[in-house]
Amino acid sequence: MRIYLVGYMGCGKSTLGLNLAKSLGLTFIDLDKFIEERNCKTVPQLFEELGEPGFRKKERQALEEVSQFSDVVIATGGGAPCFFDNMELMNTTGITLFMDIDPAILAERLLKSKTDRPLIKGKNREQLVGFLKESLQKRTPFYSKAQIRITHPDNMLQNAIRKISSISNK
Repeated sequence: MRIYLVGYMGCGKSTLGLNLAKSLGLTFIDLDKFIEERNCKTVPQLFEELGEPGFRKKERQALEEVSQFSDVVIATGGGAPCFFDNMELMNTTGITLFMDIDPAILAERLLKSKTDRPLIKGKNREQLVGFLKESLQKRTPFYSKAQIRITHPDNMLQNAIRKISSISNK
């Protein structure tokens, strides 16, 4: 089994991914961390050195590699589904789950986050919500190609397991 989690930064892909992998007896892979380990550099360093197009090529290579792994839950980076034919690759090699979280909830999570996120640096809550709405408008058409959509942040694990079970039992 191979499960891909997609959604905007701060939606909880890593948290749900860890819990889902544990519950299903699978291995968890955070695609950004996988890229960092392969390249011995952080995602922000890779972005700075290669620009977004260069980083997206590295991301695609990593996605192709993990798409060959078995018994994994993969938390993708927020932009990964939006480039090349990444969503098609994920849909043909596994089960895709879109974590569709309200921009106001995302803003709260991101403002509390200790993770360095260059895209949102220096934005206050109001600016951040506006930025998130605009970004989500561009990214949601890609995210929406996922086979499963979860919209409620509460009980995500139970909802994900139930929906994954219904797809994998077909």
